[in-house]
Amino acid sequence: MNQTEPLSQVGDPTLDMGEPLQMMPIEEAPTMEGRSNLRVFLVMMALALVLFCSALDSSIVSTVLPTISSDLRSAAGYVWIGSAYMLGYAAASTVWANLSDIWGRKPILLSALVLFFGSSIICATAVNMPMLIAGRAILGTAGGGMLQMVNIIISDIFSVSPMPLVHLAFPSSSRMLIDFKNRRRSLFLGLLEIVWTIAGALGPILGGALTQSLSWRWIFWINLPLTGFAFLVLVLFLDVHNPRTSPMVGLRSIDWGGTICVLGIALMLLIGLNFGGVTFAWNSAQVICLLVFGVVTLPLFIYCEARFARMPLMPLDIFKKAHNSAIFIITFCHSAVATGSDWFLPLYFQATRLASPLHSGVLLLPIVISSSLMSGVVGFVIHKTGRYIEIIRLGNVLVLLGIGLFVDFDSSSSLTKIIAYQIILGLGMGMLFFPPLLALQANVSSGQTAAATATFGFTRSMSASVAVVLGGVLFQNGMNVQQPRLVAAGLPANITDAFKGSDAGANVLLVATIENPEHQREMQNAFSDSIRHIWYLYTALSAVGVVSCIFVKKHVMSEVHTEVKTGLEGNRAQEKKP
Repeated sequence: MNQTEPLSQVGDPTLDMGEPLQMMPIEEAPTMEGRSNLRVFLVMMALALVLFCSALDSSIVSTVLPTISSDLRSAAGYVWIGSAYMLGYAAASTVWANLSDIWGRKPILLSALVLFFGSSIICATAVNMPMLIAGRAILGTAGGGMLQMVNIIISDIFSVSPMPLVHLAFPSSSRMLIDFKNRRRSLFLGLLEIVWTIAGALGPILGGALTQSLSWRWIFWINLPLTGFAFLVLVLFLDVHNPRTSPMVGLRSIDWGGTICVLGIALMLLIGLNFGGVTFAWNSAQVICLLVFGVVTLPLFIYCEARFARMPLMPLDIFKKAHNSAIFIITFCHSAVATGSDWFLPLYFQATRLASPLHSGVLLLPIVISSSLMSGVVGFVIHKTGRYIEIIRLGNVLVLLGIGLFVDFDSSSSLTKIIAYQIILGLGMGMLFFPPLLALQANVSSGQTAAATATFGFTRSMSASVAVVLGGVLFQNGMNVQQPRLVAAGLPANITDAFKGSDAGANVLLVATIENPEHQREMQNAFSDSIRHIWYLYTALSAVGVVSCIFVKKHVMSEVHTEVKTGLEGNRAQEKKP
């Protein structure tokens, strides 16, 4: 069958906005004009629910870690409960996209949901810390796949371009009737980022509420009805191209070399950083070997992608343009700040304001509301104008300002200051959740959109993992440094010992039980000073993001959209397209 070619290359500034639309034949892939509004609504609702579950589990444990550690009698597992999810999230994120290129989006998304469902049961029934950590690692692997597939499916079925004003003015235009449903990628990404932001910040509140009213195990049980409902809706209503690739042919097409390398890089670097200064000394053989081999594996990964990969995890051509590399740097910096602030602000609230798990989650509402509202506004603006570069630049500046102000937090900061600083950071964060993804997709070919989206997701996931791990290391090392000061202030040995290194975060709720007011104030100061090191790190990363904006360029968003055909034949066809 002859295949209709797109009118112009993605990002081509010479695009003629007045030529008639040429459609991909219906046999190639489902098209948006063939889907009813009800079907689109149900699919988007299910995808939003999938994204909600993925984001919720990244933060729902943050306020209840002390309770879980106490219940399972393992203070050493405090950091690993969160890190295990992030490890799985980052390590396997690109692999999911590669599998979906071979076997199609729908079966891979459904597989991720099944894995998420099963691992939630493992976590909810954990009888010891190793079982919980293993369950969280599998849960993170599935959650990363869910995030990747939602972004890729949205990018597959909706156009990146805004609706031209001329078509809004003349609704009888055939172009308007054909393309109206396609031209909503920025709008839907904006709405889904609102879901992501709300879920990520609602996690601490919901986790605290469930733990106080029922049990911490319910933070995992609630995943079952949510993922089960989403699974059912997607089975019935998600209609995307199904290549029906046979298992054996598909297995031979997997980028095994790249998969092994990227898993090795992510796991060795993140585990090495997690061990450093806590489980083992930074100059220990264990930490040095993990970090060195993690870095050394990177050139091997590049070599495998360039020479052997039939369907590479990360096409190296994407990184040859300064614009794309700058987008990945901005994404890394933004994700680190967004995840780190959601993770460590509750710890700050519990230590300095003696907040309960539920109350510490409520204190996050300023950053939740401001970032959610801004995400919606940004989605609407880009949907109408197609402009993203000004939003990216302003967002980076606001993030730098907001997280920089966090350095001013101490043990006696007023509630007004806490709310104001969070709002500034939240506004900047809301401007950067998805515009960088649109900027990236506008500068790659249609055949590279899925791989570019997967690489974007991997960057975001890896950054979130690094932010939590490094933040935890800085905090724990900071608490170790504070020990002489606490001893000099007269705190008893049984109290100071409870707040050494990795035990500090797990025992944060004990700060409220210190009876001597002066001793309690000293401990609050120790927590505040230790957490400040985390804000310094995130401020430095935000500054890198601001500088990277220099290399982000304007690109015309392609007005023509053809849905992606997956599978081996579809991949070859997409590679021939601009």
